[in-house]
Amino acid sequence: MSTAAAGSVLLVGAGRMGGALLKGWLAGGYDPARIFVQEPSPPPDIAEMIKAAGIVTGEPPAMEAPPRVIVLAVKPQMMDAALPSIAPLAGADTVVLSIAAGTSIASMARHFGPDAAIVRAMPNTPAAIGRGITALCANPNATPEQCAECEALLKVSGKTVWVGEEGLIDAVTAVSGSGPAYVFLLAECLTEAAKAAGLDADLASRLARATVSGAGEMLHRSPLDPAELRRNVTSPGGTTEAALRVLMGEAGSTGPMEKLMTLAVAAALARARELAG
Repeated sequence: MSTAAAGSVLLVGAGRMGGALLKGWLAGGYDPARIFVQEPSPPPDIAEMIKAAGIVTGEPPAMEAPPRVIVLAVKPQMMDAALPSIAPLAGADTVVLSIAAGTSIASMARHFGPDAAIVRAMPNTPAAIGRGITALCANPNATPEQCAECEALLKVSGKTVWVGEEGLIDAVTAVSGSGPAYVFLLAECLTEAAKAAGLDADLASRLARATVSGAGEMLHRSPLDPAELRRNVTSPGGTTEAALRVLMGEAGSTGPMEKLMTLAVAAALARARELAG
């Protein structure tokens, strides 16, 4: 956290994602005296953590100087209502870091001003266990130092990547932002398929969860790409090949599953663009 330790951080919104970041900051040794939180009703565990760390809260919290970073972790639909009271807290050297989906840099600049340094980021829910991935993009006003500060604050939740165009954040939202739900649905479907094959509900659920999480961990650790990992567990003429013919088609590519996933991501992308205006 050394890159972000030069100034204070105001966290606006301490729900699921904001709370996950806060946990990461404290676990990473960030000075709680430099953290301020604006959240009227945090979840009980987050409220307890805030109290135990002695973090100053309020609507807004009392700060002696403008924060170095304002982290916006409120729901997108609440952003327009929240920003008018938050914008006056920013100083000349403050960078605004938003993790709200569908909230454009331009919409935030309407509140913070045309000269404001703004970084927009898209994390995903595995951030809660330090295994997320967050994509970031910045407006021209954000300095390299400010970008590094924002990245350091987000690295507590997992990996980070930068995209050169803000428009790509919508595609990131459709892939990795919404992606965990796609994986959870796979586990749901695998559970139902196991039950249809004759396994009882408890065993079906255990097998599906362990298979999906284990395969995910293998993908995480292996340098091989997903296609190679798939080929490595597919014996010619075996059971896996029989199943993959259903999912992928006889040609082995651009099959039903790939087409369905492409349509799903396209739908999420279209909705992300609608939300962004």
